Amino acid sequence: MPEFVRAFRHRNYRLFFTGQLISLTGTWMQSVAESWLVFRLTGSSALLGVAAFASQVPVLLLAPIGGIVADRANRHRVLIATQAVSMMLPLTLAALTLSGLVRVWHVFVLASCLGVVNAFDIPARQAFVMDMVGRDDLVNAIAMNSSMVNGARVVGPSTAGLLVAAVGEGWCFLINGISYIAVIFGLLLMRIERRRSPSSASSPVRDVVEGFGFVANTAPVRALLVLLGIISFAGMPYAVLMPVFAEQILHGGARGLGLLMGCSGLGALAGALSLATRRGVYGLGRWVVTAAASFGVALILFSLSRVFWLSALLLIPVGMTMMVQMAASNTLIQSMVPDALRGRVMAVYSMMFMGMAPFGALWAGAVAEHIGAPLTVAIGGTVCIGAASIFGMRLPSLRPAARQLIVAQGLAGGDPPQEITGPGDQVPLRNG
Repeated sequence: MPEFVRAFRHRNYRLFFTGQLISLTGTWMQSVAESWLVFRLTGSSALLGVAAFASQVPVLLLAPIGGIVADRANRHRVLIATQAVSMMLPLTLAALTLSGLVRVWHVFVLASCLGVVNAFDIPARQAFVMDMVGRDDLVNAIAMNSSMVNGARVVGPSTAGLLVAAVGEGWCFLINGISYIAVIFGLLLMRIERRRSPSSASSPVRDVVEGFGFVANTAPVRALLVLLGIISFAGMPYAVLMPVFAEQILHGGARGLGLLMGCSGLGALAGALSLATRRGVYGLGRWVVTAAASFGVALILFSLSRVFWLSALLLIPVGMTMMVQMAASNTLIQSMVPDALRGRVMAVYSMMFMGMAPFGALWAGAVAEHIGAPLTVAIGGTVCIGAASIFGMRLPSLRPAARQLIVAQGLAGGDPPQEITGPGDQVPLRNG
């Protein structure tokens, strides 16, 4: 247990975790309710993809600017500002829905606004983990963050399914808006040491180029991000099509949608917890390959099921493998990136993770209109298996460079190659 909760030694992280857990439960409730609202208003698979596109494409366009802000500005204050703005958006949608005035274009506009906020929030939040726990507990903190997200993902969708069926979508939006109070309150209670910000003399364009240049010239980071982008484009849109599965294929309605999303969240929680006891990054490359390929297999099996309980059970490995691949990639990337570039590199991570997903959602929604949701999901799973196979073939050639980067970031000084004796060495994250 002490190994499992190492990040909780830090008061700031305890405040962050508690507030985020409450807020993210509301966020997952909104996600399910919003999908159901769009499907109820339109009955269109394609417009489900448009809604996801509207919420995520601003991250692709604006995340580089968000990365500059995360590296130059006070990340603590940035997060307070983004969370405060985020709170207003679900409250607005709640007012529109509860008053009966909501239209599908309202959902798209508010989703786009949230995407703009996330373009600044995600890089700052990812980089802020290091500010709270330091390098020694970074691996555990990232895994605990994933556990927090997916713990909320178990509770939120199931609760949303019951609420939507009983009283409608508006109450889910209202609860989500109120839940932001917890995370804002936690951030205000933190005591953060002033981080030394780099000089702002260089131009923003140069800063963006520097961040992209690091990614482009660092083969292990580049390969992880390309794989993440392919998985986000081809595999993650299964969640966008979940209302179609719940209503038209498995005949479970709103309650069924909540249960299906909850099972996916349960699997993702199990995947995150499996990473929480790790101290170092040894073997995570193999975890990425195995999880990405297994995610594709699980998607194909899910697409073949026409029995509700079997589909729900199959979503557990879908969620688990997806989360292991994403969290392990996040951990490896943060272990290799210098602190001065952390915000900008995590902005590129955000672009691959969330920025590619909207295009996948558009593709999946449009294709599902013509060939059906099951075949669309099966095609995505096949692409994931192919991408994992290619990454796996490249993994041996990527290890030496990755090991040098990890050791260089984990030491205060010294010659990294002295500690590299073979491909099986464990390289723990630690301070010198």
